[in-house]
Amino acid sequence: MTATDVRAGVGFRSERGPLLISLMMATSLVALDSTIIATAVLTITDQLGGFSQFPWLFSIYLLAQAVTVPIYGKLADMVGRKPIMLFGIAVFALGSLLCGLATSMIALIIFRAVQGIGAGAVAPMSMTIAGDVYSVAERAKVQGYLASVWAASSVLGPLLGGVFAEYVSWRWIFLINLPLAALAAWMLMRKFTESAPRRSHRIDYLGAGLLTVGAGGLMLALLEGGQAWAWNSAQSLALFIGGTLVLIGFGFVERRAANPILPMWVFTRRVVVVSSSISLLIGAVILGLTSYVPTFAQGVLGTGALMAGLTVGALTMGWPLAASQAGKVYLRIGFRRTAVIGSSLGTAGALTLLLVTAESGLLQIAVGCFIVGAGMGLVATPTLIAAQTTADWSERGVVTATNMFCRSLGSALGVAVFGALVNSRVGATDHPAPEILAPAIHMVFIGVAVMAAVMVAASTMMPRPRQAKDQQPD
Repeated sequence: MTATDVRAGVGFRSERGPLLISLMMATSLVALDSTIIATAVLTITDQLGGFSQFPWLFSIYLLAQAVTVPIYGKLADMVGRKPIMLFGIAVFALGSLLCGLATSMIALIIFRAVQGIGAGAVAPMSMTIAGDVYSVAERAKVQGYLASVWAASSVLGPLLGGVFAEYVSWRWIFLINLPLAALAAWMLMRKFTESAPRRSHRIDYLGAGLLTVGAGGLMLALLEGGQAWAWNSAQSLALFIGGTLVLIGFGFVERRAANPILPMWVFTRRVVVVSSSISLLIGAVILGLTSYVPTFAQGVLGTGALMAGLTVGALTMGWPLAASQAGKVYLRIGFRRTAVIGSSLGTAGALTLLLVTAESGLLQIAVGCFIVGAGMGLVATPTLIAAQTTADWSERGVVTATNMFCRSLGSALGVAVFGALVNSRVGATDHPAPEILAPAIHMVFIGVAVMAAVMVAASTMMPRPRQAKDQQPD
């Protein structure tokens, strides 16, 4: 089934409705897993220990997802979208099963990496299959359906995580993925038949390996520095210097690679660089708050996992509400002004979180999170579309993938940085007292405010419309 086949509408009742549902279900696996674990952190560490290691549950998942996305994209051109998508669903399901059975924090971190490897195929293949099956005019509606999955999952994820952690078992946060993955794969096998041409590519395995080792080394240094070893120790310096040198080597490799995992020409275009930088900051801000707001609500304010989920749900609720109106705003006032307004709003929300103390109520935290989410919703879409409108059709996929890659990498590095800040205050204890945890997480709020302020500065550097090839999105 391709875009040249019968076009009988886009909705669920159309001929392609079952395929659309399968794509939405597959997307929901990745979308839910991005937020569902946040409200169960204290429950998991109570059973498995390793509170100082829990940021790795987010970082390793996001890093594995980020570095595999470009590889899957090239493999899809060689063997087709369907086998890559089914492989991704299978690996994600395997990782979910192993996570549900984990008996130690180290094992859970390793199994989260397996999940991330699967997620790296599911997320981009959903978008690619939709592009193959639906015409250009139909894709706008299809993207609306897929975007609704992310919006719903961002709200439901923390709530479901809280329910499972408080009333059932945290293990069901992962085990619930098994029936969903099986149903999505079954529907995809039955309803999607490929006939698209395939091309041969050399895959940049060396680039992918160097990126993984370099970024992983820096995250290990950030997360374990001051814990497993001193910041000025030989281990810490070796990881920082070694990770930096590997990433420099990655840059040289990419300049010579036939099909680089991250083409160097993207760094020569101002709008792409600015858009990707903003995307990296967005990933760090969102994951920083979704990781630590529930922990603050539970560990400092003494709420249950469900109420903690409702609190961080305000953040993920503000995003889709603002994003749904972003198109009207940037068509009226332009990409640059919209990004500045959104980042300024996000900064205002972050500043309100600086006023949060151990005596604050959940409503105060929720309001701050909602404002931050609304600001990020106004920034993310306009900056991505601004970059896309400056690219030719043959380059648009690379520009989009670079933006997504930077957001995933920012999420992974952001959690690592915030984890290092918290661990520097909490120490090696698995059950930090509220009077210790509160100032530690306050460091996260400070970091979020600084990143949001940098985002404002980056937004002002967006080129004006006359500098782009296309002044309005397609």
